[in-house]
Amino acid sequence: MTKTATGLMPILATPFDSSGALDRPSFRRLLEFELESGVDGVAVFGMASEGFALRTDERRIILDDVRDVVGGAVPVIAGVNATSTVGAIEQAREAVEGGADVLMVLPPYMVKPAPASLVDFYGQVAASTPAHIMVQDAPGATGVAMSPALIAELSRIDGVESVKVEAPPTAPKVGAVIDALDSNDFAIIGGQNALFCLEEYARGAIGTMPACEFPDLLKPILDDWRIADLAAARDGFQRLLPLILLGLQPGIAWSVHKEVLVARGIIAHAAVRYPAVDVDAGTRIAIRVVLDELGLRAGAVRARA
Repeated sequence: MTKTATGLMPILATPFDSSGALDRPSFRRLLEFELESGVDGVAVFGMASEGFALRTDERRIILDDVRDVVGGAVPVIAGVNATSTVGAIEQAREAVEGGADVLMVLPPYMVKPAPASLVDFYGQVAASTPAHIMVQDAPGATGVAMSPALIAELSRIDGVESVKVEAPPTAPKVGAVIDALDSNDFAIIGGQNALFCLEEYARGAIGTMPACEFPDLLKPILDDWRIADLAAARDGFQRLLPLILLGLQPGIAWSVHKEVLVARGIIAHAAVRYPAVDVDAGTRIAIRVVLDELGLRAGAVRARA
C-alpha cells in the first residue's frame, strides 16, 4: 500500500480580509509558501483552518484554489468535521469532488458515540468515497476518547489508512497504537502543532501536521531526524520551540497563526471569525520578539507578487 499521509503536512490557515470575506490572493500566497518550503502535503478545514467557521460554498472555493496552485504536487488532505454520519458523508464526497486525496475525519461529537458505533461511522464514511480516511483522535476538541484497541479496530476497515494522534500525552499514545496494530501498513501522524513531533517519530510516527506558519523552519529539522542527525534535529527544534508554543494557546491560537503569517509577509490580514478571537497587544509583542529571535523580521507586511 502506498501511504499518502506522511511527512510534513501543515494545516493551512484560512485568510480573511478586513471585511471578513475570504482573502483568496493571500491564500494562494500561503499555498505557494508551503510548496516552496518543501512540504509533503497540505491540509484544509482542520482545527487550525477555522473549518468550523466556513460556509459550504467557501469550502468549495478553497479546494478550487488548492487544486489550482498545488496541481497534484503533493497530497491534499481535507478535514471532515460534521456531527452526524450523513453530514460527514456529504462533506467527504464534496471534498473528494474538490480534489482531496485524504479525508481527516473527526468522530461525531455533539452526541458522544459508543466505541462500537464509531466502527460503523468510519466504515460508512470510508465506503462512501475512494479517498483515504484519516481518523482524527482529538479528545480535547471533541470529548470523544479512542483507545489504542479501538484505533486498531478502525485500521482494519477498508479505506481507513491512518490516524492523527492528538490525545496527550501523544508520544506514549503513538507507541500504544503501534503496539495494538496488526500490521505496519497503517500510518500514525502527530498533531498538536508538532510540539512532540520528534518523540512521536521516535515511537513510530511517520508524519506530523502542525499549523502552517513555520514549515520552512520545521522541514530541515525533520530532514535531520530522517538522516539520523539527532543532535542537529534537537538543536533546531529547541530554537523553534518558542514559536510552536505561541501557537498552542487555547482561544487565540488561530489569531497567533495569522499574526505570524502577516508578520512574515505571507497573508495580508490577521482577521479571524468568531468564536476565534484576536490576540491582545501583549501577545502581539511576544510574537514579534520570538520572530526577531528567529531572524524572521516581524513587522509590516512585505509586498509579494
